[in-house]
Amino acid sequence: MKEIATMGIDLSLTSTGVSIGGVTASIRKTSRGVQRLLEVRNDLIYMAKEHSVDCVAIEHYSYASQNSQAHSIGEMGGVMRITLYEAGIPFVEIPPTCRAKFATGKGNAGKPEVVSAISAITGIVWSGGDGSDRCDAWVLEEMLRYYLGLSERKWATANTDALKKVDWSPLEAIMKGTQQ
Repeated sequence: MKEIATMGIDLSLTSTGVSIGGVTASIRKTSRGVQRLLEVRNDLIYMAKEHSVDCVAIEHYSYASQNSQAHSIGEMGGVMRITLYEAGIPFVEIPPTCRAKFATGKGNAGKPEVVSAISAITGIVWSGGDGSDRCDAWVLEEMLRYYLGLSERKWATANTDALKKVDWSPLEAIMKGTQQ
């Protein structure tokens, strides 16, 4: 049976975190507006195609966020969702609280707590200005891998309970293919 190639994406205007097969990177652009949207989109879809990604976990919008960048982040999210759809790559949207709960066991955990918890689990030091973005992308991908039965890690029930609040229906075709 073919291994399912997965990808986690933590969209950001300054540093989009990406995880493919547990290997993380960030996409940083200095451009603004539509040019930045195009550049991030092009980089992400190139990476997805280069690694023959079968499905993606993308962080859902944070509706509680209050900042002046909300519209720009929404635009970026929309562009990426359309791009994945047009490329035929199914994706699931994972709420930020579910990502935090999976990583720490607490849905209200902040980025530093997520980074600390995942560092303790993986031994990876998530350093640099893009460390938390790469870590978040890794968590999103790990949630996807766990759901698909591909994770090599053991997670406590307090963590995996976060999976119950995610709509996994976009992956139905993939799940049927793995059960044959």
